[in-house]
Amino acid sequence: MSKFKSINTQSTEQTANKNALIFGLISVLLYGIGFGLTAPVIPFLVQLYVKSPGNQAMVVALLTFSYAVCVFLAAPGLGALSDRCGRRPILIICLLGSAAGYLIFGIGGALWVLFLGRTIDGLTGGNISTILAYFADITPAGQRTKYFGWAGAAAGIGSIIGPSIGGLLANWGYSIPMYFGAVITLLNVVYGAIYMPESLSKEHRLSKVSFVRLNPFTQLASIFSIKNLKWIFIAIFLLGVPSGSLQTFFSQFAKDTFKWAPVIIGVMFSILGALDIITQSLIMPKLLKKLKVSQIAIIGMVSETMAYGFIAASGIFSYFPFFIVGTVIFGFGDAIFGPSVNGIASNSISSDEQGRIQGGSQSIQALTRIIGPILGGELYISLGHFAPAVMGMILVAAAIAAIRRGTHE
Repeated sequence: MSKFKSINTQSTEQTANKNALIFGLISVLLYGIGFGLTAPVIPFLVQLYVKSPGNQAMVVALLTFSYAVCVFLAAPGLGALSDRCGRRPILIICLLGSAAGYLIFGIGGALWVLFLGRTIDGLTGGNISTILAYFADITPAGQRTKYFGWAGAAAGIGSIIGPSIGGLLANWGYSIPMYFGAVITLLNVVYGAIYMPESLSKEHRLSKVSFVRLNPFTQLASIFSIKNLKWIFIAIFLLGVPSGSLQTFFSQFAKDTFKWAPVIIGVMFSILGALDIITQSLIMPKLLKKLKVSQIAIIGMVSETMAYGFIAASGIFSYFPFFIVGTVIFGFGDAIFGPSVNGIASNSISSDEQGRIQGGSQSIQALTRIIGPILGGELYISLGHFAPAVMGMILVAAAIAAIRRGTHE
């Protein structure tokens, strides 16, 4: 018998396998730490090679663009391959790619090296979709929204720890957080190689993977053709464009508008992480008892609309308390929207399609991180720092209409 037993809880077990759940939560935690470490310092790394603030914002946008293009191209294939080969080997490969990307980005030396690091990380950037498929494998269908919430809380803990450490490590050099990110990702690879159980049993795997399932464009067309999920994915897209813009320019916005240093920006990212924990561990369970999952998703989107309003006002008036309020409200809305929409999508398809759906969802989000930074960058430079947030208010309002239609069909 193989050392790494396959786990499939969907038809026979009523609770998630504890060992698999612990590994999954640790993986999400380290993913959150790795992202949080690097986010506050990227604009400061870019300024070593680009002096104009306007050009810095565009280079940051292009770095996000290049990463997102690679995720878009690779994520569906990684999701489909995980449906065929199992989650374990794909996830370990993805983690190795992320570690290499952090290391190369930290070494730097020229702009093209920064882009190379983001490209490598992006091509193996389907790790979060594989992790979510892993969670779908190990949890009963009726409890997936709860466990996705736990995963979000774990990511929130990482988002608290990561930015604070990243901001502090930046005192010894802007590249140091990148090296630290590479080290903790490699530690996760070692842990997974030794302890990670395979979650997808052989009888639940695809017999073969066609080229169609590896093609991101046909994969997108395929998932948008699923009648009961089409409007959900449209809502994810509309919500993701301004979110991708905000994530790209959060540090740049704070640097340009309020002259904040990396450590202060790190604290703001930590606040977002703390909101993830509080919201998903305390508020989300109570909401699930009283409201439908679709209603919780709409509450999250309404909150994000309000948040963009405050962030826009902070840019117009250069008044940082508005920015803090907007960040807090956005953190709450994003924390309840993510697990809600993942639960809706996951419960709508069978076990052998989880990788496909999560990979497709990751592709949509990657597409928004392609469009969002470029569109947001143009608005940021041409109309002002507040303009991407105004775009957010408009698009999230459209997303609310889309998800209402999708959940009432």
